[in-house]
Amino acid sequence: MYMTRILYFIDSLSAWSGKAFAWCIVILTFSTVYEVFVRYVLNSPTTWAFDMSVQMYGALFMMAGAYTLSQGAHVRGDVLYRLLSNKTQAKIDLVLYILFLGPGAMALMYYGYHFAADSWFYKEVSWSSPARIQIYFFKSLIPISGTLIFLQGIAEVTRCLICIKTGEWPARLHDVQETETMLMNEQEDLRKLGEEK
Repeated sequence: MYMTRILYFIDSLSAWSGKAFAWCIVILTFSTVYEVFVRYVLNSPTTWAFDMSVQMYGALFMMAGAYTLSQGAHVRGDVLYRLLSNKTQAKIDLVLYILFLGPGAMALMYYGYHFAADSWFYKEVSWSSPARIQIYFFKSLIPISGTLIFLQGIAEVTRCLICIKTGEWPARLHDVQETETMLMNEQEDLRKLGEEK
């Protein structure tokens, strides 16, 4: 029970950060519509629209990583994977998390911290922008996203270890799901109900 609370806390932290930065889509949409309008209707393009879109998209991409991992929504080649037993799936995931996710997240934290610190020290601005906007705020998201992904990776490794031991995947906080996933879950529930009868 205590372990479930910790896993749910990490899941909820990842969900909160992903949903908070999902608002970047709204900002990105309105700024793009505004830029198109003033550029093509008023013939008065802005100097900041390109930089705004790069920073909003980058922030969304980086900060949604942990949320996507918490929902099991990253792209994977599951043609054969889904046919394997839960224990075998957990063993494969555990090896991949340890070999790839952990070092990748640690690299984001370590090198991202140094990139962000240098950027804050020099009050870095975008060199390719006529508006010369500050980018040190944006670079601060690199180590933050690495930390969130690392925390979520710890939760996923824990889930793998529990599944290897018990043969069942532990529960996770669910959020919005793809229709295909919802239908597959419904079919699985119906199959289990049929087996119980």
